[in-house]
Amino acid sequence: MKVIVVAGGTGGHIYPALAIIHKIEEKEPDSEILYIGTTDRMEKDIIPKLGYRFVGLEMKGLNRKNIFSNIKVFSMYSKAIKEAKKIILDFHPDIVIGAGGYITAPVLYAAHKCKIPILIHEQNSVPGISNKFISKFADKICVSLPKSVNLFPKEKVVYTGNPRSEEILSVPKISKSSLGFIDNKKLVVFVMGSLGSTTMTEKLKETIPSFQNKNYQVLIITGKAYFDDYSHIDAPDNVKIVPFMDNLIQLLKSSDLIVSRAGASTIAEITAIGLPAILVPSPYVTNNHQLKNALDLEEVNACKIIEEKDFSKDKIIDEIDKIFDNKESYLDMVKNSKSLGIMDSATRIYNEIERIIKK
Repeated sequence: MKVIVVAGGTGGHIYPALAIIHKIEEKEPDSEILYIGTTDRMEKDIIPKLGYRFVGLEMKGLNRKNIFSNIKVFSMYSKAIKEAKKIILDFHPDIVIGAGGYITAPVLYAAHKCKIPILIHEQNSVPGISNKFISKFADKICVSLPKSVNLFPKEKVVYTGNPRSEEILSVPKISKSSLGFIDNKKLVVFVMGSLGSTTMTEKLKETIPSFQNKNYQVLIITGKAYFDDYSHIDAPDNVKIVPFMDNLIQLLKSSDLIVSRAGASTIAEITAIGLPAILVPSPYVTNNHQLKNALDLEEVNACKIIEEKDFSKDKIIDEIDKIFDNKESYLDMVKNSKSLGIMDSATRIYNEIERIIKK
């Protein structure tokens, strides 16, 4: 099988794309994979390091506040379509798979013009601009959340879950003590997306002293760009601060609570593990889709939501205490979180890919 995978911008798009690639390789080891992303985002570093052939195209997202700046974006879009067509015709893929990010629109449109089958995966509860546009050309649309089924053409859409969740099953956990924590003491992990957050950095810096003398431990993952902002903080002994963790999922399997954004991959990861969460949805994303992602969990008591504007040291400390102090409610959150995880999601997507190619 020859496959082009296109996704970019954030880990929320890149890691589901990689989960699909890994499943294809598991099922068909002789497959050829070409990954197309942007020239200036995370994927340009992550994908080549993993040994995959990578092609970067220059592309930016639409600016909703300054429409005149979009003249350059449309010029990039037109150029990216032409470049993608050449790449597609040279590579001759059996299928082109899009896993989100603005780079997907020109590449998948080029695939449509080249008469190559298209599958897209939507991670969020509300589809982004690229997936909305491409949905009319796609052969199959896979969605992560059940409510998203109603937002695409009925004859094309299938509920598969997020492929990241299946991959998590095979990831071995690491102990708390491997990071210098005490194994039999509760651990709360704070992480505000793969890139971190300016606003939440300021709020967390104010919060850190309040963890003094708490009967749980705290790991704060700042994002590489914000780590230096914490350099002057005198953290209590039960708090550790790191810029990034390559093996975060392994640690989350041993953790007791996560405080995080509500991106699609995060939702897939915590529901696969059954990890109770306090979600702080990013208010800066399109259509406020992270809040909608979080509400799907809150509806079944799998998480608590604190909106960024309401986040304070007193609010977060109070919420953590409430969760840990009520063992019955805590175990209920674990059960409810697990009930939302789909453990064969990547396999479901692979099966759809196989059907499209055979047809």
